[in-house]
Formats: sequence, C-alpha cells, structure tokens
Amino acid sequence: MAYLIALAGKGGTGKTSIAALTVRYLIEKRKGPVLAVDADSNACLNEALGISAHTTIGHLREDSLQAVRAGGDRPGGMSMEQLFDYQVQQSVIESKGVDLIIMGRPEGPGCYCAANNIIRKYTDKLSETYPYVIIDNEAGMEHLSRRTTHKVDLLLMVSDPTVKGVQTAKRIHALVDELQLEVDRRVLIINRTSGADGVQLKTLAEGYGLSVGGLVPQDGTIFEYDLNGAPIIKLPPDSAALNAVYRILDSLGIP
Repeated sequence: MAYLIALAGKGGTGKTSIAALTVRYLIEKRKGPVLAVDADSNACLNEALGISAHTTIGHLREDSLQAVRAGGDRPGGMSMEQLFDYQVQQSVIESKGVDLIIMGRPEGPGCYCAANNIIRKYTDKLSETYPYVIIDNEAGMEHLSRRTTHKVDLLLMVSDPTVKGVQTAKRIHALVDELQLEVDRRVLIINRTSGADGVQLKTLAEGYGLSVGGLVPQDGTIFEYDLNGAPIIKLPPDSAALNAVYRILDSLGIP
C-alpha cells in the first residue's frame, strides 16, 4: 500500500505549490513513482507539475450519465460501473516520475458527493500500484467533512503568514480528531514567510498544540514562474522555497 500524503489549508496559502514540490522531492529523493491526485474542483495541480490535462473525473461522470440517458451502446456489453471504471483507468495522465488524476467539477450545482466518492474509491484502488500518493485537497475543511481525505500517513497543513491561516490549520487539526479520521501524522508548514513573522506564527501555532514542520520563505522565483506560466516543479536548485521544502520533508523521515 502507498504512503499517502494529503495537503490541506485555507485558500491562497500556496498549498498546490507545496504539493508540486513534494512530488518533486519524492521523485528525486525517494525515486517514486508518484500518483498525484488533484481533489480540488478548481484544478491547477497539473499546471504546477507541467502536465497537460486531457480529462477529469467530473467530465467522465457527466459523459457517462449522458450516454446512459441517451440510451447509447456500451462497449462489450459492460455495465455502467464497469464502463466508468475503465474510463477512470484511462483518465490517469502519465508523465515522467508522476501520474495524475484530476477530480474537476462536480456533477451538479453545489454537489460534490459522487465525485468525492469516486476519488476515494480510485485513490484506494490505484494506490496499490504506487509507493507514494499525494492528494492536493481543495481549500478549507469541506473535504474533511465529506471524507475525501482518509487513511492518510502524513497530513501537511499549509498556512500563509497570517493568524487566519494558522487558525484554519488549528480547526483542521481539531476536525480530524472530531471525525476520527485515519491520519497518522499532522504537520503544519507556514509558507511565504519573511523576517520575524514566521517565528511569531510558529510560536502561535505551537501554542495551539500544532506540530510545525518548518517555515518556507517568500520566494520571488515562484512569483516569476506563476507570472510566466512555468511549472513550479521545475524551480531552479537554488530556489529558497524549494530548499526549505526539502529540508522540512527530510526532517519528517518519509520512508
């Protein structure tokens, strides 16, 4: 079974950038391969990884439902479940060292239930063939209450350098306990810090009972990459953010 790392935090913390750098770390340091799961309906992990996205779980489900409603033929007499299972297997986007599946949009206004159930099912299924799985969850805590994230070895809670970000991490930490989710380890990463603000927020977080894995400094290179549409996973070796993330992950002793 794979070692599963999930990321959570409020919007705008740079969670997807941390996810992409974690994928790079696992490819370089642990020799992957890695299955990356973009469980955010506003999918952008593929861009951070430099991977072209050709389909999403949400689109596949919509297409399958429309085909059934239209009375279309199913290849080889497959059941609806078998057809969708085949389509999901085909939706895995393969790249060097990392494969990607994307949840995409839900099947109806405000409804994510079926898509989340699918993500859970196929993450479990596909993780049997990968040593590492990374799940980049949507912002906030809804994914936890819907139990998109479960059976997690390491939960990386990502905060920006704000009290609100740390407080969101505190609520995520409490919700994991409340829902009795299977999360072996929880660690906070405070992202985009500068000067003494990171140290102050680290002290605040530890006062809340959070384990702080480390601080990731503000890095102008990431801004330049975002501005030019370049994939974050290809940051140069001297990137301050890249090296900080690597030090944090080294300290966590990921097997």
